[in-house]
Amino acid sequence: MDAPIEKRRSPVLIEASALTRCRHRVYLDATFPEDLAAAPENPGAKQRQEAAAAHRESIRRQLFDAQPGWVRIAADGPASRRAEDTIRACRDGADRIWGAVLPADPETGRRGRSEILLRDTARGGYIPVIVVNHKVTDPGRGATTTGLFAWEPAIDETRKVRSQLRDQMRVAQLYRMLERHGLASPAKVAGAVGYGGDCILVHDLSEVLADYDERFVDRIAIARGEVATEPAQIGECRTCPWWARCRAQLVQTHDVSLVAPGQRATVLRELGVHTVDDLARWDGTEPEVWPQGSFADTVVMAKAWLAGAPLVRRYGHVHVHRADIEVDVDMESYHEFGAYLWGTLLNADGDSAYLPFATWDPVPTADEARSFGEFWTWLSDQRKIAERRGKTFAAYCYSRTAEDKWLLASARRFHGLPGVPSEAEVRAFIDSPQWVDVYQAVTDQFVCPNGKGLKKIAPLAGHRWRDEEAGGEASMSWYREAVGYEGAPDPTQRQRLLEYNEDDVIATKILREWMTDRAVKEIPHIDDL
Repeated sequence: MDAPIEKRRSPVLIEASALTRCRHRVYLDATFPEDLAAAPENPGAKQRQEAAAAHRESIRRQLFDAQPGWVRIAADGPASRRAEDTIRACRDGADRIWGAVLPADPETGRRGRSEILLRDTARGGYIPVIVVNHKVTDPGRGATTTGLFAWEPAIDETRKVRSQLRDQMRVAQLYRMLERHGLASPAKVAGAVGYGGDCILVHDLSEVLADYDERFVDRIAIARGEVATEPAQIGECRTCPWWARCRAQLVQTHDVSLVAPGQRATVLRELGVHTVDDLARWDGTEPEVWPQGSFADTVVMAKAWLAGAPLVRRYGHVHVHRADIEVDVDMESYHEFGAYLWGTLLNADGDSAYLPFATWDPVPTADEARSFGEFWTWLSDQRKIAERRGKTFAAYCYSRTAEDKWLLASARRFHGLPGVPSEAEVRAFIDSPQWVDVYQAVTDQFVCPNGKGLKKIAPLAGHRWRDEEAGGEASMSWYREAVGYEGAPDPTQRQRLLEYNEDDVIATKILREWMTDRAVKEIPHIDDL
C-alpha cells in the first residue's frame, strides 16, 4: 500500500478520465494534489492538449458559421459561475450550447464539461456531445451517425465504430450529471465529434451506463481513500507524473510487473508469482491463459533483470539482411494530419549521406504530395542504380507500421501527382525483401527486458542522439513551432527536427552494423543466464 488509507475531510471530485486510468494513480492524484500540481509538465501531454484545443476551436467556428442561435458559455472565470450559466441556458430552453460546464457535485463526486449540449426537441432534456482529437470511426459499416448540423441519427453504411472507452465513460458521466438536474434526454444517447469533424458518432448509453456505474463506484471509493491500491507497471506508466515514485517502490520489492506489465502481472499473481525472483525460478508448465507475447521470454526477462542484462541473445549467431547499397528511412508525421518528413541515409561505396524530403507547410497540405513524390522518385532511382550496377539493394526502417501506413496513405491521397506511385507499386515494394524492418530482426533474435524501442536498443550499439529531449512526443511540439501553428515559423525547430530525424536513420545503420559485427560477442546468450 502506498500510504495510509483515510477518509478525506474535503469533498473529492473526479472527472471521467479517472475511470479509464490506473487505479493507483487515481489514489495518488486525489491524495497528493499539491505534488501533482508541482510535477513537471509532460511535453507530449502539452502538445496533445494544444492540438485538441485547436481542433475544438475549428469545430466551434464551423458550427457557429453555419448555425445561428448558439449559446456560448464563457471559457474563463470560475467554474461555478460557468456552471450556473450553463444550467440557466438549459432552463431557458437553449437549443444549442457550446462550452457547457456542469455543476460539480460533492455528494456524488462528479465533475465534467461537455463541448456541446443539444436540446432534444422531441423528448425534452439535453444530449451531451463531446469534441475529441482522435478517430471515433473507421471505414466500414454499422455505426450510428448524424450530421453536424441536425440531430438525425441513422445507420451509416460507410463507417464502423472505433471503440474509444474513454469517450464512452465521459459521455456517460455527463449523462448522469444532467440526469441529476433533470436535464438528461430520455433517449439515453450522446455524441462524439472526432478527428475529421464531418459527422457526430452517436453513442447508445443504454449499453454503457452499467459499466460506467461500476467503474465510477470503484474509482470514487479509491479517490476518497476508502479502498487500498498498490503500484504496478502498466502501459500508462510511461507518461505518468507518479512513475518515478512508483518505480522506486516496485524496484525495492522486485515486483513482477517490472518484467510482466499489465494483465500479465495479474495472471502471475493469481498463480502465486509476485516478484521477479519468483518468476525467474519458474519451472512448471506454462499458464493455460497468457495475455500477450511468449511466456518463456517473460521468464528470460526475469532472469535478465536480476542479472542486469539489458539484452539477451536467443541464438548462437545474429543475422540481419545486408546489401551492397543500403538506405535507411525514417518518416515523421503530425498526428493523423500527414507525413511531413521522409528522412533517408544513403550508404554506398563506404560513404553515408543524409538527405531529407520535407514540407514545412502545416499538414495537411498539397505540398506534402511534392515532398512524398520527390522521396519516392529518389528511392526508386537508388533501386534502379543498384540494379544497373549489378548490386544488391535494401531499405531499412525501425518498426515499419508507421512507415507502411503513410507510404500507402500517401499513395492513395496523392496518386496521379508528379512522382507519386500507385498503391500497388508501394505494396509491391513493402512486401519485397528489399524493405527490411530492423525492429523485427531485433524481436526475432533478442529478448529485451527494458523494451525494444530504438532509443532503448541503439545505445547498446554505441549510438547517441544529439538532442537529449529527442523523442516522438517532443517532436510534435517542435513541429508546431517549426511550422508556426501559434505564431511565426521557427527555423531553429526545423533544424532540430532534421537533426533528430538524421540521428534516427543513423541509429538504424549503427544498429544493423553492430548486429552483424559485434552483438554476438557483447550480448549474453539465454543459456549464459
